[in-house]
Amino acid sequence: MIRRTTDLSAAARAGFHAIIDVRSPSEFALDHIPGAINLPVLDDTERAEIGTLYVQSSKFLARRIGAAKVARNIAAHLDGALKDRDGSFRPLVHCWRGGQRSGAMAAVMDQIGWPVTVLDGGYMTWRRRVQAALYGDGADRQVVLLDGGTGSGKTALLARLAERGVQVIDLEGLAAHRGSLFGALKDCPQPSQKLFESRLFVALEGLDPGRPLVVEAESSRIGARTVPPALWAAMGRAPVVELSAPVAARAAFSARVYADIAADPAALETALTRLPPHHSKETVAGWKTLAREGAFEALAAALIAEHYDPAYRRTSARRDRPVLGRVEMADLSDGALDRAADRLVATLSPQTGEGTSVSS
Repeated sequence: MIRRTTDLSAAARAGFHAIIDVRSPSEFALDHIPGAINLPVLDDTERAEIGTLYVQSSKFLARRIGAAKVARNIAAHLDGALKDRDGSFRPLVHCWRGGQRSGAMAAVMDQIGWPVTVLDGGYMTWRRRVQAALYGDGADRQVVLLDGGTGSGKTALLARLAERGVQVIDLEGLAAHRGSLFGALKDCPQPSQKLFESRLFVALEGLDPGRPLVVEAESSRIGARTVPPALWAAMGRAPVVELSAPVAARAAFSARVYADIAADPAALETALTRLPPHHSKETVAGWKTLAREGAFEALAAALIAEHYDPAYRRTSARRDRPVLGRVEMADLSDGALDRAADRLVATLSPQTGEGTSVSS
C-alpha cells in the first residue's frame, strides 16, 4: 500500500531510509530537500520533449511516449542506485507537486514490496515549509553577531565555537562564498537562492531557539545570495562581540585563507578590477603590481588598510547595536584563535555581563 504524508519535520525525514526526488536534474539543482537523492523519471531533455508534445500535438501520444521513457528510467534506477536495497527499504518519494512522476515511481516500488511513501504536494510542500520559517519577523531567534574587520578570523572562530558547544551558523559556508570581493570559491559555484535557503532552514531546524545563535556579521548579501528576512531581522537587533587584531596579523591570516585566489592570477586580476571606482587608478594599479609580484601579504595589508577598514568603520558608525564583548588578538595563529574561542565562550555565557573586554 502506498502511504502519503505532508510531514517534513526533521524526525519524520529521519524515519525514511532515503528521500528520492524524481524531478529532472535541473529542477533538483535549483533546490531540493538537503540529503535527498535525485533519481529522475524524466531527464531535462525528455521532460521538455514530452511537455512540447503534450501542448502542441497529442496529449495521448505524450502520455504514451512519456510512460515508455519513465518505465525505462525507473528500470535503470532499479538496476543502478537501488539495486542493493532489501525488502525493508523505506523511501519517501516526491516530484514537483506530488503528481504523475512520483506516482509512477511509487507504484513500481509498491509492487516490489517496499513500504513507499509519497510526499503530498511534492517539492512545493517543502518550499512552503522553508518560506514559513525564513520569511517571518525573526522574533523567535536570539542572535549574537561576531563582528570585526576583514581578516580578523570570524569564520575560523565560528568553527571553534561550534566545537565548544556554542550554537553557530556559518552563512558563508552555506552560501559557498567568503562574503568579500575575493570571496568566490574556485570550482564551487554558489547554490541558488532557494537551495541556500533550504540549507539554512535545515541548519536552523536542529538548534534550540532558547539559546543564543552566533553568526558572523554580514551584509544582507553574501556574494549573489541574500540572507532571508527572518534571520536578517534578528541580526539587525542582535548585540555584537567585536574582534580586533593588528593589520599585519590580519594580512598574514588573509593571505593564508585566500591562498586559492592568490594562486590564480586571472581570478585575482578580475577581483581587483571589480573594486569600487572611488579608488584611484594609480592605487589600483599599485595593488595589481603587488599581485603580479606575488606580494600577497603586502597586498592584503594594503587592501585592509585602504579599502576594507574604511568601509568597516563607515558601516560600524551607522549601527546602533549593544556591544556584548570585545576580543583583542595579538596574532591569528591557531593557538591564539583557540584562546580567543575560549574567551568568547565565557563572553557568551549568561553569567558574563555586557561590555566584557578580553585579550588573547
